Amino acid sequence: MDWLTTWLEPLAATPVARLLIMSSTAYLLVNAAHILSIGMLFGAILALDLRLLGLARAVPLPLIAPYLSRLAGTGLALAIVTGLCLFSVRPVEYAANPAFLWKLGLIGLGLLNVLTVHYSSGWTAVLGSGSISPSLRISAAVSLATWTSAVIAGRWIGFL
Repeated sequence: MDWLTTWLEPLAATPVARLLIMSSTAYLLVNAAHILSIGMLFGAILALDLRLLGLARAVPLPLIAPYLSRLAGTGLALAIVTGLCLFSVRPVEYAANPAFLWKLGLIGLGLLNVLTVHYSSGWTAVLGSGSISPSLRISAAVSLATWTSAVIAGRWIGFL
């Protein structure tokens, strides 16, 4: 673990980390941006997954699926950028935090699920005709469980 500490410690000396450490206002704003980004990500995922699971059937999937996917992608990109900024403030402590490690693992699982869905014939069918395969419904349920768990793990970080 010493090699990891050696590699992570310099992150706390970067200009971004120093700014966030020295300015409670900057930290507050980046933290708020992180929370808003997660809200954008999770809100889009929640709406899409619930629709894939059969709720709001009047809403046409070929119209909302691309929009919600792009919205989730934008939220993810912003959450990653702001998350890396927050991580840089205490990288060694976060890397040793079990909840943080769970969060990263769950995000990885969620991204793997996204890639699996988006490169499947089921996704192509949703975009074309709006038909939902059973495997796509299972992926939606896995997505809901995974991203909800990632959010919970993220909140858990501060309690360990």
